[in-house]
Amino acid sequence: MTIQRINSNERLSAAATFEALVFLSGQVPTHSEDITAQTQEVLSKIDALLAETGSDKDHILNATIYLQDIGRDFAAMNAVWSAWLSDGKAPTRTTVQAELARPQVLVEISVIAVRR
Repeated sequence: MTIQRINSNERLSAAATFEALVFLSGQVPTHSEDITAQTQEVLSKIDALLAETGSDKDHILNATIYLQDIGRDFAAMNAVWSAWLSDGKAPTRTTVQAELARPQVLVEISVIAVRR
């Protein structure tokens, strides 16, 4: 039973795998300004990390979405999220409002998936 850690530093790993399970740290945008673009950027990062671990968005079991302002940004984030998901492959999900690490970060998403 080996744990594999991906893109680790002294504080965290971007991803960790254990047997068939894949855990992604919360992914945040680095370049985008509005919630739509930030959500698209974060989902692209999730796609890349899942691919690196041998998984993909269709194998996500659970997602946690953190929004800086749920009242303002929920509908726009949800539109991007829904367009990104494959039909019939929606994971369980929790969305909460949270104070995020930097004021310009509007969304953070973490997921748990299984390998293909």
